[in-house]
Amino acid sequence: MALWKKKSDPLSERARALQRQIATLEAQIRDLQTTLARTPAAPAHTACPLRTPPANVVPRAVESRPAPTPPRAEPQEPVFEEVSRSPLKTDAAPPEPQDLYNEMGVRKFDFTALVRRWRQRWHHTPTLNPRLISYLAAGGVQGLRPLRKEKRIARNRFLLLVAILLLLLFGTLWMFLQHR
Repeated sequence: MALWKKKSDPLSERARALQRQIATLEAQIRDLQTTLARTPAAPAHTACPLRTPPANVVPRAVESRPAPTPPRAEPQEPVFEEVSRSPLKTDAAPPEPQDLYNEMGVRKFDFTALVRRWRQRWHHTPTLNPRLISYLAAGGVQGLRPLRKEKRIARNRFLLLVAILLLLLFGTLWMFLQHR
């Protein structure tokens, strides 16, 4: 049945395909390294002088060696930035521990802390990756529905449930008034 069939996630499928490609490339690298280790290396120096090869001879491929790295140049002077030694300024100093508790040892009601906690709870946190959010909202990732469509589906579902609830309440009220 199609109701209980799990929908495939295109991102995880793509990740699995990339993992398979990485595994095949690593296997190819290992094979090439073993064949390279089996072939004899060309001698670094020859005893005979250099001469031009005959026209019918094809030159053999010589291992490419990495170019020698030039010695690192030391920086002329270290770079320092100006640092202020003054303490950091905060918006409000934390209350003293004796100000938080009354004489009976019970914590006092702190209205400003309550407001601050509620603001943090309902405050919009900035996204870590706004570009990904814009891609998801615009439908830029293949296989995923745009966020606008998801919002519309959720809104329509909510309106349908509210309409059903209102009909039930109206029907209950109608039945109550008819039997009265």
